[in-house]
Amino acid sequence: MSAPAEVTVYWRPGCPFCMRLRATLRLRGLHPREIDIWKDPDAAAFVRSVADGNETVPTVVVDGVAHVNPPPRLVVDALRRG
Repeated sequence: MSAPAEVTVYWRPGCPFCMRLRATLRLRGLHPREIDIWKDPDAAAFVRSVADGNETVPTVVVDGVAHVNPPPRLVVDALRRG
């Protein structure tokens, strides 16, 4: 059996893609670490560093690998792993 994935979701208020992802996760009872990039300048800088200088959210880090605007299925599968 593999270890559960470490998952962090970087998001911001008003982002429809973030709302879709977060709602999908909540409906399935999944609760990753979530960081609002508008409240955390270091998080915003991280997102820019992996999204070609843009603050594209959701950006999700799964086991150290960043995914910019991933499909919800990728995040659900990672959180259910293990």
